[in-house]
Amino acid sequence: MKAVRFHQTGGPEVLRYEDVDRPVPGPGEVRVQVAGSAFNPADGGIRGGFLPIPVTLPHIPGYDVSGTIDALGDGVDGLTVGENVVGFIPMTADGSAAQYVVAPANALVKAPARIPLADAAGLPSVGLTASQALFEAGELKAGQRVLINGAGGPVGGYAVQLAKRAGAYVIATASPRSSEIVKAAGADEIIDHTTTAVLDAVTERVDVLLNLAPISPDGFTALVARVRDGGVVVSTTPTVTTPGDEERDVRAATIFVHPDADVLSHLVALIDSGDLHVEIARRVPLSELPAIHRQAEAGEIHGKVVAVPPAV
Repeated sequence: MKAVRFHQTGGPEVLRYEDVDRPVPGPGEVRVQVAGSAFNPADGGIRGGFLPIPVTLPHIPGYDVSGTIDALGDGVDGLTVGENVVGFIPMTADGSAAQYVVAPANALVKAPARIPLADAAGLPSVGLTASQALFEAGELKAGQRVLINGAGGPVGGYAVQLAKRAGAYVIATASPRSSEIVKAAGADEIIDHTTTAVLDAVTERVDVLLNLAPISPDGFTALVARVRDGGVVVSTTPTVTTPGDEERDVRAATIFVHPDADVLSHLVALIDSGDLHVEIARRVPLSELPAIHRQAEAGEIHGKVVAVPPAV
């Protein structure tokens, strides 16, 4: 089968589009014929060797997958050959940037039927991140106010939709490039962070501050003043310590996304009911994935990119 692999860590130039053996599912695993493999910024960190995620070389990247079950390992129940599935698969194992991938059966759920199967790969890790940040860490409830800093990215798009659907008042920061998408997602207020200081624009305190963007430690700490007493600050950027305020009982939480088939199934149901929308910026052939890594390092990737393997 065709796959993208790297045999050593380094820049995008270490990626190779090459022939590899088709994997065989073990006990509790299934093999998926890949329809879509989503690119995520962490793929570059794993490839570069500077994210603390151990992989065995050579390694196939890609931890978001959509496709069709092709084979079952021993002991797999509840899934069938020919079923369309989507999942967030282990980051340490060979991934979905290939024509076939082996995945734990319990990491996969039925794919949404409302959208193209390849596009469904744009959901798992970013959708789960948004849900876990808002509801597990942030404990967001109807009637509360949430400030989403960096709402223009893939996680932000889901976060705005999910927060609005939960009955929250959503304030979102976005650049002019992404403001229309954020508005369509349901944001009540949009702050153009390229022209306006967020501290000046947010005059009424929020219950939850969700940071999804690179931010300086001082800038992050300053934003805590806009969180009400007893509120919570949630962040998905582990390179900067998430600040709280003990004197005002403002809690701090840093999110590391984890698999959750139940939540993922719920997100799929929202897509099929029309209550959650998947935004795919680009679809590219799998052979172009190395170029996507190069563009990402140059800051040229905006929105979710899905790599599509060649037909088998």
